[in-house]
Amino acid sequence: MSYKIDINTAKILVIDDEPEITEIVETFLTENGYQVLTENIPTKAVERAKAFKPDVILLDIMMPGVDGYDVCQTLKNDPEFSTVPIIFLTGRDRNDDMGRSFKSGGDMFIKKPFSCERLLEIVNIVLMSTGRH
Repeated sequence: MSYKIDINTAKILVIDDEPEITEIVETFLTENGYQVLTENIPTKAVERAKAFKPDVILLDIMMPGVDGYDVCQTLKNDPEFSTVPIIFLTGRDRNDDMGRSFKSGGDMFIKKPFSCERLLEIVNIVLMSTGRH
């Protein structure tokens, strides 16, 4: 199933401390028409978001220094990002992690490993459901 939407201006920020993950996601989403920016240093994530102004953020939970929950809460507490959808990408799967993801302001929770096609489908659905594209 294909979800074709006007994504010429849709911007996605990918925050993960594993460069291999951000590279794979960036390549796939770019090939599908998105503007993608990646960040591998979690302490720089908020600064990058402010500069890039993404339409959706893909965010890892387990990162050194600052975890994804903290990044998410910081972004969601900023009026500029309070409505920007945040999709957690994580190797964690326990119910309490999922609950904590939503409590911190996350909109979706995708377990690693994931297929790029499934990720694209979810990104498209999130963008369409929020009216961002």
